[in-house]
Amino acid sequence: MTGVRSDALRGRERESDALRALTDRARTGAGGCLLLLGGPGAGKTALLDLAAAHAATGTPGEPGFLVLRTQGVAGETHLPYAGLHALLRPIAGRLDTPAADTRVLAEALRTGAAAGGLALPAALLRLLQAAGRPVLVCADDLQWLDAPSREAICFVARRVGTIPVAVLLSSAQPGAAPGDLPPLPLAPLDERASRQVLDDLVPEGLPGDLRTALVRAARGNPLALVELAGALTDAHRKGAAPPPETPPRGGRLWRAYADRLRGLPADTVDLVLLIAADPGIDAVTLTRAADARSGLAALEAAEAAGVVVEWPDGGFDLADPLLRHVAYAEASLARRRAAHRLLAGLLDDASGDVSGGAIGGERRRLRRAWHRAAALDGSARELAEELVRALAEAPKATSAAFPEPFRVLERAAELTGHGEAKAARLAAAAQHAWQAGQPQRARSLLSRIDTLAAGADVHGRAELLRGSLELRAGKTDSACDTLLAAAERLLRTDREQAVRALVRAGEASYLAGDNRRFLTIARRAETLRRPDDDHVTRMALEYLGGMAATFRGRHREATAFLRRVATGVMAPPSAGSPSALVWGGVANLLLGNGAAALTLTSRAVELARAHGAVARMPQMLEILIQAQQWMGRYDAVAANAMDGLRLAQETGRAVSGAQHLAWLAFTAAVEGDEETCALRAARAVELAAAHGVSVAEALGTLALAHLDVAANRHADAVNRLRAVARTGDPLVVRVMATPLLVESAVRTGDVAQARDALVVLERWVDSTRDPDRLALAARCHALLAPPDEAGERFAQALELHRQGSCAFETARTRLLYGGMLRRSRRPGAAREHLHGALETFERYGARLWSAHARAELRAAGESVRPTGSRSEAGRLLTAQQFQIATLVAEGATNREVAARLFISPRTVEHHLRNIFARLGVRSRVELARLLS
Repeated sequence: MTGVRSDALRGRERESDALRALTDRARTGAGGCLLLLGGPGAGKTALLDLAAAHAATGTPGEPGFLVLRTQGVAGETHLPYAGLHALLRPIAGRLDTPAADTRVLAEALRTGAAAGGLALPAALLRLLQAAGRPVLVCADDLQWLDAPSREAICFVARRVGTIPVAVLLSSAQPGAAPGDLPPLPLAPLDERASRQVLDDLVPEGLPGDLRTALVRAARGNPLALVELAGALTDAHRKGAAPPPETPPRGGRLWRAYADRLRGLPADTVDLVLLIAADPGIDAVTLTRAADARSGLAALEAAEAAGVVVEWPDGGFDLADPLLRHVAYAEASLARRRAAHRLLAGLLDDASGDVSGGAIGGERRRLRRAWHRAAALDGSARELAEELVRALAEAPKATSAAFPEPFRVLERAAELTGHGEAKAARLAAAAQHAWQAGQPQRARSLLSRIDTLAAGADVHGRAELLRGSLELRAGKTDSACDTLLAAAERLLRTDREQAVRALVRAGEASYLAGDNRRFLTIARRAETLRRPDDDHVTRMALEYLGGMAATFRGRHREATAFLRRVATGVMAPPSAGSPSALVWGGVANLLLGNGAAALTLTSRAVELARAHGAVARMPQMLEILIQAQQWMGRYDAVAANAMDGLRLAQETGRAVSGAQHLAWLAFTAAVEGDEETCALRAARAVELAAAHGVSVAEALGTLALAHLDVAANRHADAVNRLRAVARTGDPLVVRVMATPLLVESAVRTGDVAQARDALVVLERWVDSTRDPDRLALAARCHALLAPPDEAGERFAQALELHRQGSCAFETARTRLLYGGMLRRSRRPGAAREHLHGALETFERYGARLWSAHARAELRAAGESVRPTGSRSEAGRLLTAQQFQIATLVAEGATNREVAARLFISPRTVEHHLRNIFARLGVRSRVELARLLS
């Protein structure tokens, strides 16, 4: 295991730059000070180390800095000048001179006492000024530094502006340092930087969902990442144990928080324990709990120390989740049980319910059941049943609130002795953990079922969940195997869930590009039809039937199935099921009804959000994106794909992540951003290969082919699109790929291949009567037609486009038609279409397509300005550089730009240097002024 490299502190680029700038200015005689503010483990010491290393390195002809360091120690806070003693040790020999300044300092360090006033701090300032070279003073953990040393160092820090002295201070407590010193707060690392830190720590790599769990647990704290990674065992890596939620007890971070709590009065610690036991506790309950003890005044010390915070809704919590864990775990078992018993008693009293209404009462009952179970205030069986009953009554909208549903069911299982009931509760807990975006914990809960005596129904449900987890984060082929096995088990006890398992197995085979296996699954599902099937089960079977007919190329047969799904999912209870709405969205896409698909998939996303089903969001967004792409809404595609990618990473769903990356590559291709498209497509294809997701691989390759066509690399495009056909050629990809393939094949002289590709597409298009898809087929026919027929075909395509909704493809058709008219010596008619195409391409920010349209206009005899809506800057910058410049001009930091564009802050920094050079600006202010 290795640590983070000292020359590249992940996620601290802005802070590192600020420290380097401070020392570089001090080199020239313009000193300064910065105060680093951040909690334990935030990286303050690492940044001081980085600054010290940078300062100590001299430049040609100039020596490095004299680096003087000290660090506050809790055990020496009461020793006057202990901090100065450590700071001046490297130059202690200089204090033996008879000069008055050195005598003042030497006497203070020898006796621990000094005359008051300015004598000592002024002597320190003059000593540093006389060092003969630049000086860097680093004082770490200012909150523990003895007061006289702290005062002297801060005195110096205020007076170094015109001398070659830089002062760097750090504190874990803002109140420990004077408020007039310039602060540099250390924000938590963003998710990308946290992942990079883990990759540095564990070069051999971690399972995706385990890495996501550690990032979530660390909450951007670098030391937490180090300690969590160091605490991993083989059981964690294999998913047999839940991922650690806190750094190890006894570690540096744990001790730092424990020391912070030990500094509070005993009465305050009691109230802190109550808040730790019930995060978000409302003010009324907390007040009544405090009245039962020492009164609410005891809370003031915790608030002053930054230990307790008040939520906007009036609830109270500890400032950091790790602090909450430490406060709870450091209390004795007896004190914890007493706290839970007190809270349960207060929540049992309905007079304290200020939330108003049934929902508030249901939440209080769930919290009361949780506290009773934690206090073991009753028989185990009674407590377990109360937990399950209270959770069932709690509203879904509050499923993410304390206590989390999976923890409630896990605790109920622990209190349950009977194998069947225990296994059922563990399976339900695993389902909730998965829905909450914690797949590693879900796997751990499922592993505990294997040793229990349980029936086929429980084991079948557990197998269904295992297959679903594998489908989202593992390999699609093994997911299909597991889901088929689950379906066979469940057929004996729960046909509805068995059919759901078959639908997911079909999805796995579709994602893998294994259409033959999908057809086998669909045939198996068809044998399960019964007249008394419930509505959702009927919709699932119709969906499988329609998909199977589509894969067989029997599009008219598929239409009957798909129409029943498209209309059926609008009726209860399907209308409230995100999964059923997704089936309806896909059915509408296959029927060529993009608007209806968009409506249904948008509703599915809204429902998933409302239910707190974070883990389902990436998959829901995949289908929504397909509908938006269908209608040419590429800005929405990019925004939702970025959101889906973020959620996929947060919830460990690599399969969805691959698809969202591929869609992002596609939108970059539309914009003509070759660098970004290539990076995203390569990562998408890499992820797709690792997880067996041929759909994502095909989409990534298609994005590169689109870029090839836009750049007039038609032979390359044909080769890529042939590779796409070998991945299983999913219909959504085929519809997007065939017009590109026909265009490129015609340009390269391979008319036979173009005609063959069009036959396959046209068979489906004719069954849908979708004007946008019919327009694409007509455009393909125009490209294949002899010159005397091509114009009529293009006109037909444009008429169909007018009935549709995809403006971008309309512009593509107008560009091709305009080019044909120009070559036919009809420049006036050509210019009309070329102008329309150019206007649309510029609106989409499609720089390569805009360049095509401008070139055609010039060839048609019209002088056009070299750029459209992007101004002079747009012509000088690449697409990605222009995007970065625009975000920076709007005030975004490098980290924020990196998160928006899925690139590293270091890459943003590199691009900014090039942007400044190309535009001739020297600062962000000048850049904003230029682009305004």
